Amino acid sequence: MTTHPSIEQHPDLAEMRSRFERATTTPRAQAIETLALLTGVYLAASPWIAGFNDLTALAVNNLICGVAYCLIMGGFGNAYERTHSMAWAAVAIGAWTVLAPWVIVGEMDTTRSIVSNCITGGVALLLGLAMAGAAMTGGGSRLGSRRRGGAGPNMDPMV
Repeated sequence: MTTHPSIEQHPDLAEMRSRFERATTTPRAQAIETLALLTGVYLAASPWIAGFNDLTALAVNNLICGVAYCLIMGGFGNAYERTHSMAWAAVAIGAWTVLAPWVIVGEMDTTRSIVSNCITGGVALLLGLAMAGAAMTGGGSRLGSRRRGGAGPNMDPMV
């Protein structure tokens, strides 16, 4: 009877976890997460800050999108290995925020709402893209180490 070690001890899984941990502990990743949380808080409160809270549908939209953006982008520090793919949802929320004043039914496209949503949505979109790219550039993946001439895990001819 053969016993197999648990998947938790697999070398590739351990390497992936350490790569994700390195990606989230860099000052760049921490700055992105902080700016993203501030962006989400502003997006949620923007109808009352910028003064278009009388546009009820857009105010509710921004409140929901801002809270969702904070929850998505705030999860990266604690559980990056499970949430890094959700950065693409943050990109979608940023794009929706830019389009929302024209797409939501009613007269939502006032100067205040357009300027606030376009700037906030653009920042949210860029921060989402930066977080999505953090795993590729911040962690030093095996593929990157092979391109630089490094051996990478399990590349030893003796194994």
